[in-house]
Amino acid sequence: MKKPRIISKKTLVMNSVATVIGAVIVTAFVTPAFADEEDAPMTVQIARLSSEAATAAAQGAMLDCRKRGFQATATVVDKNGIVQAVVRDTLAPPVSIPISKAKAYTAVNFSADTSAMADRANTAVGMFDGVLMSAGGAVINIGGKIYGAIGVSGAPGGDIDEACAKAGIEVIAEDLEMAD
Repeated sequence: MKKPRIISKKTLVMNSVATVIGAVIVTAFVTPAFADEEDAPMTVQIARLSSEAATAAAQGAMLDCRKRGFQATATVVDKNGIVQAVVRDTLAPPVSIPISKAKAYTAVNFSADTSAMADRANTAVGMFDGVLMSAGGAVINIGGKIYGAIGVSGAPGGDIDEACAKAGIEVIAEDLEMAD
């Protein structure tokens, strides 16, 4: 039978002090720094579109393209680039689905309309999987809050796709402005 090990009071105090110092150091490295620690937020609020608003924007964009004489697909993504709504007109080509998604994904991830990024299309970033720096993606930015983005594909030019995307944003803009 083993004899119990006797730990001195000095060893206990040293171990306790080392534990407290270690905890303080770890906390210092994992706690975000804020100017006023008392006002540090415990959570982050993210503005998100409802599924109804996302669908209304996509529908508005698709209908605007239809009025212009083009069959198109509109995809709305949230702030993380995750699809919230897709509306494809009856005769829009199937390839317009992934293209509209890529335009919306790119716009929200770079917080800019994709027409503003066309000159970066042939760079390493522009060739990244899922990124499409071609006109037709527009950020849903209302009152300084980015809610997501909308991408459109199907018109004969990206400038028309982007105009349709912005028309879709207009469908929900006033309601979003009033919501704040």
